[in-house]
Amino acid sequence: YWSQSDQARNVSGQLVNVAFVIWRESVEALLVIGILSAWLARSGDQGGRGRIYLWSGVGTGLLLSVLLGLLLVWFGESVPEETQQLYQTVAIFIAAALIIQMVFWMRTRGGTLKRDLETSLTDAAARNHWWSVFLLALIAVAREGSETVVFLYGVLAATRMDTVLATMAFAALGFILALGTYSLLLLGSRIFSWRVFFKVTEIMLLFLAASLLVSGVDNLVSLGYVPALSGRLWDTSAILPDSGPVGGLVGALTGYRARPDLIQILVLAIYWGLMSWALFSYRGAAKSA
Repeated sequence: YWSQSDQARNVSGQLVNVAFVIWRESVEALLVIGILSAWLARSGDQGGRGRIYLWSGVGTGLLLSVLLGLLLVWFGESVPEETQQLYQTVAIFIAAALIIQMVFWMRTRGGTLKRDLETSLTDAAARNHWWSVFLLALIAVAREGSETVVFLYGVLAATRMDTVLATMAFAALGFILALGTYSLLLLGSRIFSWRVFFKVTEIMLLFLAASLLVSGVDNLVSLGYVPALSGRLWDTSAILPDSGPVGGLVGALTGYRARPDLIQILVLAIYWGLMSWALFSYRGAAKSA
C-alpha cells in the first residue's frame, strides 16, 4: 500500500529526521542532567551520594525508553497486516501531537526550568531525600526518551524505510551532534546561545510536525477514511520533484508535495493557521504577564 514514489521521496528525509530528533531530544536531556549535576557539585555532595542517585535515575529512564520502543515495535508487528497501516498512522499523528506539545511546553517552562529543578533539589537535600534526585533524573530522561521513541516510530512509520543500519548510523550521528552542541552551548557564545538553539529547533520541529500530519492524512486517504477532495491541483515536479533526493528531503522535512490534492493543502493551511494563532497568542500573553 506504499507507493514507490512515497518510498523514494522519503528515504533521505527520514534519515535527516532521525538525526534531528535524536539531536534535539538529546540536547534537552543533557541540559537537565547538566543542571542536576552542577547543583550537586555546588552543594558539596559528600561522597558523591547524590550522583549515585542521579546516574541511577538516568540509567533507569533510558531503560524505560528502550522498553517502550520494544513494546511499540512488538505491538506493531503483532497486529494483523490489514490493520498495520492504521496502527502506524495513529503513531504518526501521536508523534506530530507530541512535537507540538513539546514546542509549547518549552515555551512555557523553558525559562524557569533551571530554577524549578534547583528548587526541587534544594527541598530534597533539606529533607535528605536523595530518592527525589533519582526521580527527577528518571522522569526527565524517561520523558525525553519516550518522546524520542514515539517520534522515531512515527517518522519510520511515515516513511517505511527498512534500512536499519542506516537509521542506527544517523541516530548515532544525532547523538554525537548533541554532545558537540551541548559543549558549544556551555561556552555561552552570543552567536550560539540556548535562546538561539531553541528558537531555530522550534521552527524545525513545527515543520516536522506538518510533514508528519500530511503523511498521516495521505495514509487515511489511501485507506479510504478521508477523501482527497480533488485531483492533483498542480504539478511542480519539473521544478522540484518530490521523488528526487533534494525534493524528497524537503518533502520529509516540511510536507512538500509536488502534486498535491486539496486535502493536503487544507491540512497544511489549517495547521499553520492554528500554529500562527497559538504562537501569536503566547507572545501576547507573555508581554502582558
